[in-house]
Amino acid sequence: MRTGIVTEPLPAEVEEEIKSVGTKLEDVIRRRFSRSLTIRQVDAGSCNGCELEIHAINNPIYNCERFGIHFTASPRFADMLLVTGPVTRNMEIALRRTYISTPPPKLVVAVGDCGCNGGIFGESYASLGGIDKVIPVDVYIPGCPPTPVALLHGILKAVGNK
Repeated sequence: MRTGIVTEPLPAEVEEEIKSVGTKLEDVIRRRFSRSLTIRQVDAGSCNGCELEIHAINNPIYNCERFGIHFTASPRFADMLLVTGPVTRNMEIALRRTYISTPPPKLVVAVGDCGCNGGIFGESYASLGGIDKVIPVDVYIPGCPPTPVALLHGILKAVGNK
């Protein structure tokens, strides 16, 4: 209580872009799903940089829930898989099972450079590379890590594609 507000508001231009993308997202989600978009986030072996940005879109500043986007812990209730990191060999089976458990029509979004093509980890004894080496990907969101606005644009692209 003595500290006061420690977060800073977003710059006006970023806030306007978020509102613009969010309004488009909300319209597409309502038309396509007749409800909210439910996302299951999967870390396939990342450094957690992308996860921090994904958590940011769900915080009070970006507040993706106002646009009808919700996160779930179960792939059985998900409309979209948001996958980060290169697929490590020990996560390959878990990622495949998550994909199989997601009901159709399912969308898969590869997040970050590592999710898109393996990033700095590439393919090695421990890494299979990008997400598309294991499951089909609908949309790629490059960046290391991508910004919350880029994530919202990527989600809009994925929802608008099908």
